[in-house]
Amino acid sequence: MALIETPEGQAETPRWRNQLTAYGEAASLLTEVHNPKVLASLLPSALRGFVAQRGKQGVPTLMPSGHETFFDWGYTADKPQMRELYRRAKQNQWDGEAALDWSIDVDPLNPEVPLIPYEYFASERIGRRLGAARDSEVDLKLRYELTCWMLSQFLHGEQGAMHAAAQVNESVQWMDGKFYAATQVMDEARHVEVFHRYLATKLGKLYVVNDNLFVIVDALMHDARWDMKFLGMQLMIEGLALGAFGMLYKLTAEPLLKSLLRNVIQDEARHVHFGVIALREHYETALSPAELRERQDWAFEVALLMRNRFMAHEVYEEHFAGACSRKEWNELVLTAPGMSDFRHTMFERLVPNLRYVGLLDARMAKHYADAGLLRYAGGKNAAELSGDDMLAELDRRGAAGLIGAPAAP
Repeated sequence: MALIETPEGQAETPRWRNQLTAYGEAASLLTEVHNPKVLASLLPSALRGFVAQRGKQGVPTLMPSGHETFFDWGYTADKPQMRELYRRAKQNQWDGEAALDWSIDVDPLNPEVPLIPYEYFASERIGRRLGAARDSEVDLKLRYELTCWMLSQFLHGEQGAMHAAAQVNESVQWMDGKFYAATQVMDEARHVEVFHRYLATKLGKLYVVNDNLFVIVDALMHDARWDMKFLGMQLMIEGLALGAFGMLYKLTAEPLLKSLLRNVIQDEARHVHFGVIALREHYETALSPAELRERQDWAFEVALLMRNRFMAHEVYEEHFAGACSRKEWNELVLTAPGMSDFRHTMFERLVPNLRYVGLLDARMAKHYADAGLLRYAGGKNAAELSGDDMLAELDRRGAAGLIGAPAAP
């Protein structure tokens, strides 16, 4: 049942009009892709995701992959940074059943222990338009639905990362990298396990995969180039997820969720560190200028896709399609204080990594500036920021109360 119904006397927005808006949003993203190779690589996935909506059909999706498997019969150990990451990953493995206290009772509608605070989606305009007065039934259920939606997208992204890490393990050309990638497959499986268990046993709700996320995962699974899987998963999806996990960790008052996210953040910091080590060297030594430009353009286009991913359209379609148009919902989400903070935290982690590996040069700086993302370029990259550092910073920010406040670059 929808959280709110169409008010009496107000016409419901026709479904076809909202669908046209959705198609228009997808088309507008693709028309902004100027590199024809990037457009060609994304278009089939966009058709499968935005038009055919393969991820929302309720059945498993088959994604053929054509990457090569690289065997090193000499077992060369010449990447000490990767070997160190492998050592740390072995030492920091954790058991999702034993490390988390699953006996904690989670009441997602308890205002005293909120999944996310009222301020996350609060504004005078939203409260007036959706009837979501603080701690009202609509407000508490809206926060519950948004949390279920976010965690569902985290879960779907982690499944994509699990498959991508397995493919990277096969195709990466350094034995030390293969050792580390094997630990990441286990990490991602554990993340899938704990996010699914939390959604199934504590919240009782799972949302389908978001179209934007499906398009990116689909494109990566079909791409035969190992470095594109690295770029897409290790830097783009994992990097943005790291920022998203950090935002929710900072905000939630629910102790089991906070503990879960704390453990996941430690793993994800290693994953992104692995990505920047591998790609920095590869991009400096192994690519032609044209190949590097293609990856620069691809990363920028995916950054825009990921920014538009966090519009919670699945929540809108289930609960609010009868109360407001999709366009109006987009405006409400864009102006919500917490959602703005969410997008900020995500790109605060991503953009410095793109700069570090060589994907944000003078040519690309203008594009990132036009998209409002260049301001994050001066932050610390993954090679400079450990999981412990991230958590200490998040704890400081959470104590200060950050909703609506600009984060440090």
